Amino acid sequence: MNEALVVIVRAIMTFFTLLIYARLIGKQQIGNLTMFDYINGITIGSIAGTMATDVSSKALTHWIALTVFIAFTLILQYINIKYRYLSKVIDGEPVTVIEDGKILENNLKKTRVTRDELMVQMRSKNVFDPTEVEVALLEPDGTLSVLRKNEFQFVQKKDLHIPVTRAKLTTEIIVDGVILQQNIQQRGKDLAWVQAQLKKKGFDNLEGVSYAAILPNDSLYIDLVEDHVSNTNDISDYEGPY
Repeated sequence: MNEALVVIVRAIMTFFTLLIYARLIGKQQIGNLTMFDYINGITIGSIAGTMATDVSSKALTHWIALTVFIAFTLILQYINIKYRYLSKVIDGEPVTVIEDGKILENNLKKTRVTRDELMVQMRSKNVFDPTEVEVALLEPDGTLSVLRKNEFQFVQKKDLHIPVTRAKLTTEIIVDGVILQQNIQQRGKDLAWVQAQLKKKGFDNLEGVSYAAILPNDSLYIDLVEDHVSNTNDISDYEGPY
């Protein structure tokens, strides 16, 4: 019983330690981590797991080790921000792997990437033909950046001289029947506008409204608690819940 209590206390301490340290490290996305960052994160998690469950050793020892790893992570982040040259030494630089539709085998060997892996990453960018590529760069985090040749780039509205309006975000204004006043004001609207839009769609009140949002084109999207959908698309290959 005492051992279980110790584990609970250590787990709580580890949880809040990781919470604080994660906030200190910042909001770097998993997909943007270099190999070193990835390994460092696994090591930190391993130390934290041992700190929470290994009752045969002192928690303070693991906490110190965890703090040292976090401290050096923060120092490296500062170096990456402050010193460009050292940042490139630590994280590496982008490598050109395709130039004018031609695959550069020597650069692939340097990065230890096979042609098959390169083609997989190209297909993930919706590029199936290497001859359409002006240049492709393998980034330090392992992702591929592709610039198509001019004749294969997608046409944009400005190319066709189509008038455009400023892009906006979808703004939630009703969630689970609760009106979010601040969000309505952020879009320059008021409650009277929302009620008018609801009436246009045949709703006299919020009863039955699960979710509502102002779309980028300033129209109102409404989702009901009961959707009354008669037929839904079945994409399962077999019967039963999977």
